[in-house]
Amino acid sequence: MHFDSLGDFLAMGGYSAYVWSAFGITFGSMFVLLWVSVRRGKQLLTDVQLKKDRQARIDAAKNTENTL
Repeated sequence: MHFDSLGDFLAMGGYSAYVWSAFGITFGSMFVLLWVSVRRGKQLLTDVQLKKDRQARIDAAKNTENTL
């Protein structure tokens, strides 16, 4: 499809509301998916670190139980 001007391109032959809303919904959904994924990834790393720290404390306590 060939457009004569930027205005014609933005108008999309009379279908601009459908075309640009589809682009907006698509990119908006992709942004939300990226944002949620990054947040969950950070939370997962935090949870793993907390579990490692807890296990280290448990192991240290087991080692000190039999020292008496």
